[in-house]
Amino acid sequence: MGAHVTILIPFCFFNFFFSVLCSMSLFIASLNSGSNGNCYYVGNESEAVLVDAGISCREIEKRMASLELPVNRVKAIFISHEHIDHIRGVDVLAKKYNLPIYMTPVMQKSIPVRLPKNLVCSFQSNKPVAIGALKVTAFAKQHDAVDPYSFIVEGNGVKIGVITDIGIACDQVIHYFKQCHAAFLESNYDEHMLEHGGYPIHLKRRIRGGKGHLSNVQALQLFINHRPAFMSHLLLAHLSKNNNHPELVHDLFIKHANKTNIVVASRYGETPVYHIVDAAHRKDVVPFKPLQLSLFE
Repeated sequence: MGAHVTILIPFCFFNFFFSVLCSMSLFIASLNSGSNGNCYYVGNESEAVLVDAGISCREIEKRMASLELPVNRVKAIFISHEHIDHIRGVDVLAKKYNLPIYMTPVMQKSIPVRLPKNLVCSFQSNKPVAIGALKVTAFAKQHDAVDPYSFIVEGNGVKIGVITDIGIACDQVIHYFKQCHAAFLESNYDEHMLEHGGYPIHLKRRIRGGKGHLSNVQALQLFINHRPAFMSHLLLAHLSKNNNHPELVHDLFIKHANKTNIVVASRYGETPVYHIVDAAHRKDVVPFKPLQLSLFE
């Protein structure tokens, strides 16, 4: 009996503090990030949203399974804009799991795939949408799409930014980036590689124009100048295959990381799931890190 009690008490102790930990945190992962497809997961212990579904339904299912994230935890899909690398799998995924698809009416008219009308919902700029205990706030961005948006996903006192496909770090981007406990931030191209690469001049101008993509240097300036002290993770996203290198981006940002974990999201697979905790409670959960499953890195 004594041995039984010795085993049971630590297990209950772990479960209690793990449940407390989950109640003040969010879990995030990139399922894919790049011009071949974008899909980002943000959720709490029981519900989640996807921002974009630019890879196939089958790949989303496979990658979530590899991370031990149940697909039925996803309660909605939010679409940032109509480009195919952000919507490729949305119709099949939404139909299969009866998921609402959030986009603006203007965006919907430009989507090049047929969407089930009964599943299409709308959002407005700067007005939160409640998805269970999560709140998703869209804000307008500068990109060469019809009606493009980035997002803040909030829950349990934690805010996650999904800020990709932006030509410049405008006032809106800066305003919301300053609030993020963690963020997916575009770091698309190295300026030297783009300038001296094989892209035609009109494409180079489009990429580095005010409605194209954010360079490594521009992303780094945003990070250095506007990162909040409580930002624990920065996931660098939407890297160009031809005009960037993951090692280059990582080395550039790690010099300025301080206490922020720098992760480069891949165009070939999913990242681990990262556990983002409210800064006010972070010190309280540090001693329990060794007890966490490897899933929650």
